[in-house]
Amino acid sequence: MWGDEDEVVAAAVHYAWRRLKEEPDPKTGARPAADLAAAAATAVSPQGIGGAAALTLFDRVLSPATRAQNGPMNLAYIPAAPTRAALAFEAVTGAANIFAGTWESGAGAIHAENEALAWLTRLLGWPGTAAGCFVSGGTIGNLSALVAARAAAATTGPRPADGWKVVCADSAHSSIKSAARAMDVEVVTAPVDARGHLTGAAVNEVLDSTPGVFAVVATAGTTNAGLIDDLDDIADACERHGVWLHVDGAYGGAGLAAASVRHRYNGIERADSFIVDPHKWLFAPYDCCALLYRDPAPARAAHSQSAHYLDAIDRAVHNPADLALHLSRRARGLPFWFSLAVHGTDRYTQAVEQTLTTSRQVADAIRASDHLRLVTEPELSVVLFERPGWTAQDYAKWSARAAETGAMLCVPTQWNGATVLRMAFVNPDTRADDVIDVLRTLS
Repeated sequence: MWGDEDEVVAAAVHYAWRRLKEEPDPKTGARPAADLAAAAATAVSPQGIGGAAALTLFDRVLSPATRAQNGPMNLAYIPAAPTRAALAFEAVTGAANIFAGTWESGAGAIHAENEALAWLTRLLGWPGTAAGCFVSGGTIGNLSALVAARAAAATTGPRPADGWKVVCADSAHSSIKSAARAMDVEVVTAPVDARGHLTGAAVNEVLDSTPGVFAVVATAGTTNAGLIDDLDDIADACERHGVWLHVDGAYGGAGLAAASVRHRYNGIERADSFIVDPHKWLFAPYDCCALLYRDPAPARAAHSQSAHYLDAIDRAVHNPADLALHLSRRARGLPFWFSLAVHGTDRYTQAVEQTLTTSRQVADAIRASDHLRLVTEPELSVVLFERPGWTAQDYAKWSARAAETGAMLCVPTQWNGATVLRMAFVNPDTRADDVIDVLRTLS
């Protein structure tokens, strides 16, 4: 029906091989929509344009209009730095076309994913009975964990008259409020302390005065500043009130692998659920979020789907579809597993420590600078700093110029109501000296 596709497949595989060997182009980026539409023309048509033309269009027009997330000087937002092994196995995963929602369909892939999840479980200090699955990203991971938390709370009593509530700090990721809207629950915000941390005392005060709270969300590595909430004290408050504790470690959870910062996560072993995005700081390609439950039973009760055509599924085995808000899923954890298997967990620990070392060296240079100032002491690998006397327009102009020249991707953000610059280090190939050289242009 589809004709002879061998030539198209060969061309696509060759292109992927070439891209894997190339260094990312730091000058790639978005184009205006009208400009891009004119350059791309119409590829989807009744007759099609053929494999060679489609691949050329992607290579010359579409791919250059995307940001190089794995460039060593991409320090904007939370970039990504997948290993070449992970990128290569992403192609293998796609070629295998595995349905990894149920053990019956994807046992081999799920076994491998579970091995990668077990490494994370050990980093958390959780028992071997913990379980989880890979989902698309932190948003669906946080939502799935909170759905499980609410279902667990509902087993102990009816829905409160004024509805269910979830507690978090203003510094929590935006996906928490998004999840609350989707679940039709209220977000109750607890204040952070002078360090920017959510504390057990603040959580305890909210729980003492607020009925209907089914979960508290703490953050292990805030996206904006890389701060870790006071997890042990928050766990005390949750335990006292019998409330589920979810830890969002989408970015910062990778720091669990680094001995130099592991103490900052004390108390995480007491959490009920946890997420981390390997596509952020654990060197996996998009999209990959690990969602874990210390006790998976409430998650299975909340998420298992039933239908006549699903009656044959063996519920006694590990089915990833039973642990999150999904049914159909690809084996998105396989590239992460493959890279772990290829390089070993010691190399992963070294890579995370290298990024932390780089961020500290850059922070030291800013601290010693006569024209730059750190605005908060870094806890992980996010560095916030300012150029005293500059306006928001000055920062935006410098950021745009650095991006256009390919020198660095570094964007402004807000901290305590002021515009500052922010760098996120997740790539072990980023060199501190290169970053410091670019920062000299801020003088």
